[in-house]
Order: sequence, then structure tokens, then C-alpha cells
Amino acid sequence: MKINVIGGGLAGSEAALQIAKDGIEVDLYEMRPEKLTEAHKTDLFAEIVCSNSFGSMELKNPRGLLKEEVFSLGSVLLQVALRNKVPAGKALAVDRERFSREVTSLISSSRYINVIRKEVDKIPDGITVIATGPLTSASFLKTLGEALETENLYFYDAISPIITAESLDMSRLFFGGRYGKGSDYLNAPLTKEEYEIFYNALINAEQHLPHNFERGHFFDACLPVEEIAKRGKDSLRFGPLRPVGFDKKYFAVVQLRKENIEGSLYELVGFQTSLRYGEQERVLRLIPGFCNAEFVRFGSIHKNAYIKSSALLKETLQLKKNSIVLMAGQLSGVEGYVESIATGLLSGINAMRIALKKAPISIPRNTLLGSLIHFIVDNPLNTPQPMRANFGLIPEEFLKINKSMRREKFIEESKRQIESLKESL
Repeated sequence: MKINVIGGGLAGSEAALQIAKDGIEVDLYEMRPEKLTEAHKTDLFAEIVCSNSFGSMELKNPRGLLKEEVFSLGSVLLQVALRNKVPAGKALAVDRERFSREVTSLISSSRYINVIRKEVDKIPDGITVIATGPLTSASFLKTLGEALETENLYFYDAISPIITAESLDMSRLFFGGRYGKGSDYLNAPLTKEEYEIFYNALINAEQHLPHNFERGHFFDACLPVEEIAKRGKDSLRFGPLRPVGFDKKYFAVVQLRKENIEGSLYELVGFQTSLRYGEQERVLRLIPGFCNAEFVRFGSIHKNAYIKSSALLKETLQLKKNSIVLMAGQLSGVEGYVESIATGLLSGINAMRIALKKAPISIPRNTLLGSLIHFIVDNPLNTPQPMRANFGLIPEEFLKINKSMRREKFIEESKRQIESLKESL
């Protein structure tokens, strides 16, 4: 008995490790390093290419509740993330290299996982989890489209620059969180004059866009900073540079988050960008304290693919037309690290259950993960955008509850439903 998993990202790694936990053999296909994507740089499993933040840990935050649900269901990757976290206030951020190295070690040392380093050109026979991610190769995406008899959707995504700590002028920066909460973030305050100089340079800087780029296909939850700026002079001050929660004398504040445990690298928070590399250096060095900034990673933009799950998937993440093939990760239409891990976990559990002749499970609707999956497989939109976990997805019965009590009631029900589901696994 053997199960195929295609893709060694967050979803594929979680799925493979879930299957292996039950002593079932896995053929895990990963095309890197033989073939890299536009964003990946290593051959590590679960490589994180965008922000190193997994989002809030607070239960009253949707991404915090989703973590609680997925962790309770036995996610391996969330356990690894917690072991490799870096200070980030109320958020879970990780040392991306240590995180990916530990996931790689778990996969490589498993007696049940056989790693196959090659690009897949067709869907293998047998039970298969497809988790090739938003950067699925063009050839396999074509194969997938033909097999599913559908056209794939896409959007453009961008990543933020990373700068060395030693290159920053710390006399111009300060540590602290908004409203005096914690000291995990490094902050660069700007005066009105400094902001206007930076803003004008940013909106007039030269961009580097993919061939045949279509501007309407940006993903709203991850807009490049220059696109936000073009929406109005104060748009950044209500977005990534908002000064709320700091001294009122600051006109705008740029925040940086630790990229590694040692604190030698920092990522600019909310500064995903499509500017040309030389322009990034020129414009970002206008930020106070950044005049000698050394970039170890420039921001970039890439094309992400996903499928129309409402036409293709069941709530078990099985294909409607081929129940031994399952989809997971951002390719399935979810957006975000924990969302990808969550669908990897569910697809792995259900692939294993199919192999053992057990009925696949659906996640209860009265949970955030259940609500998210219900949305991607049951929404009526012709061209849906990838979806993150949010409280707007929860069942209507909860939306009728007074807003002050709604989240508390839903969180209570979520915990009860997850505990009940765990007993049936």
C-alpha cells in the first residue's frame, strides 16, 4: 500500500507526514532542486518564500483560532513552527531556515517516506494528494488542466525585502510594539517631510513586472506597497506605515520583524514589492536609518495558480470525478501558511483513510477550518480569489448573534466540534 504526494511545500509536507504517522508508505515528489520556481531558492521541504509570519496566535483572531484547530488535530508543521519561533508580539513568526531544515529532517529520516526528486508530468496511478502549490510548473499545470477539464485561475503575488541588522542605523530606530505592547518589532519613524519624500520616490519608481502582466490580477490581501501608495497619499499611513499606537509625534512608522532567531536579519513588514532591485535600494534607503541598508533578499513578484474548487472538489478535498485524488494547499484556493498546512493535514488524513478502506472525513462546519473549506468548495463566484480564514465565513446562525458575543460563542463551539472530531479519528 502506497500513497503519492506531489509537492514538498507546506501542504505536501504536512500531508506526507500525516500519512507516515500511520505507518503507510508515501512517494513524495518534489521537483526542486532539479527545477526551481520563480520564488524558491533551496531544495528544502516547506520552504517559506514570503513573510516569515504565520499570523496571530490570539484565539479571537481568525488566524489564531485556525492554528488552535489545526494544532489540536495533530499538525506536525505547526509543532515545528512553535519550536522555531522568533519574537513577533502576538504573532507566530519563525526562523524560516531552521523551520524548513527541521521539516526536511523529519521527512528524510522517516522510514515510510520515499523522496523522489523530479518534476511530475502526469498524475500517478493510485491514491494521490496534489499539493504542488501556487508556483506549480507550467507543464504540470497544463496536465492538471487537461485532467480536470478546466482552466486554472491565477493572481500575482509579491514578497518583501530582507535587510541585515548591522547595516541599519539603530540611532534612528527603536524597539517596541503598538500601544506599548512588547518590544519585538524594530520601528523606523518618519516625519511628514520624510514621508512625503519617500512616498513620491515610491510611486514614481520603476517596476519589474512579469511578461504579459495583467494589473487587475493582484491579490488584494498582498498588494505591492507601491500599488497601495498609488491609491492615495495617505493610503500607506492607513496601511503598513500606520503610526497608530505610537507617539503622536510620528507621522508614519515602518516596522521590521526578526527574520531569524539570532536577530541578524529583518524583514520589512507589509513591504512586498515589484520594484526593480536597483529602485528598491534607492527608494528604501530614504527611510530613516536605512541609508546604508544591505539587502540579502529583494522583493519580487510572481504568478500564483489555483483551481476553481467549487466546480471540482468535495468538502473532503477529494476530486468529484476521481475520489482517490485529493487537492491541498494554495492550489486548492486557500491563501496563507496555516490554511495550506490545514488542507495538507486534511488531505493526508483522508488519503490514509481511503487507503485503509475508511470513510473520508469532513471538517465540521461550525469550525473556522470547516467554514473555510465550505467556502472554497461551495461558493457561487465564477472567478473566486484565494481565501484566508476569517470570521465572515462562519455559519449564518452565528452572524445573527450580537457582535460582542459572536466570536466567543463560535470559539466555544469550534473547540467542542474539534474535540468531537478527534474522538472519531
